[in-house]
Amino acid sequence: MSTAFALLGPTASGKSALALRLAAQYPLEIVSVDSAQVYRGMDVGTAKPAAAERARVPHHLIDLVDPDERYSAGQFRLDAIRVIKEILQRKKAPLLVGGTMLYYRTLIAGLDALPQANAELREAISRQAEQHGWPALHAELGKVDPKAAARIMPNDAQRIQRALEVYRISGAAISALQRGVNEPLPFSIKGFALVPERAELHRRIEQRFDAMLRAGLVDEVRRLTRIHRLNADMPSMRAVGYRQAWSFLEGEIDENALREQGVAATRQLAKRQITWLRSLPGLEPAQNLEDALTRA
Repeated sequence: MSTAFALLGPTASGKSALALRLAAQYPLEIVSVDSAQVYRGMDVGTAKPAAAERARVPHHLIDLVDPDERYSAGQFRLDAIRVIKEILQRKKAPLLVGGTMLYYRTLIAGLDALPQANAELREAISRQAEQHGWPALHAELGKVDPKAAARIMPNDAQRIQRALEVYRISGAAISALQRGVNEPLPFSIKGFALVPERAELHRRIEQRFDAMLRAGLVDEVRRLTRIHRLNADMPSMRAVGYRQAWSFLEGEIDENALREQGVAATRQLAKRQITWLRSLPGLEPAQNLEDALTRA
């Protein structure tokens, strides 16, 4: 069985730099495992690879949807499997790089079965329907799960409610869950973890957030709000950095608070990512990755 490789770690750990260095030595193509880099136009706050880097080394699963759209872990699994198979067919080594551990876990283990009914959430959906009508909720379903919407009538309250419920609980389209996102992988994956010492990681996080502010994070969010119909509850705008920039633009916080809250939120994100890493099976230290590529 062919093998893909994964380089995982918290934000600001140096994953991208290491991946690019390895790509200069080995025939690699990089597959992003980042739930924020999937959004077009969100470049500064996601530390998205520069155009020159992407021209030098092929990068995949970046710039897939607009910030006012949604993208699920289930869809990531389907897209990642397709892309990895294509890279392997080109006789290259796929290197997954990122810190969205839910995406990685979903890739290697699949998604759980359809979630059980949630009475509170169903009630909330019913209240929405009373205010706006089931056709409006059907239109909402069409944005997050067009395949399900295509086979559900606009007034089929029960099926619309269930499809939206599953999506809001799991972040995955019910159509994806029902069509095989739990099928076995057609390749193996060897995973490696890059986790700097805590003080060093915190230093890098501060440097990176300050660099994002200098590079125009606030202006990026301002521009996105002019182009797209965004609100603070959308997944794109809940991303670390963007959430704080949104609050700044709304006048809820000042520049000092923007910086302080952004750094604090990034540290919290890194802590959660490290906790996730410890729960994932079979990860080796990142220093072993080069040897693995040499043997591949």
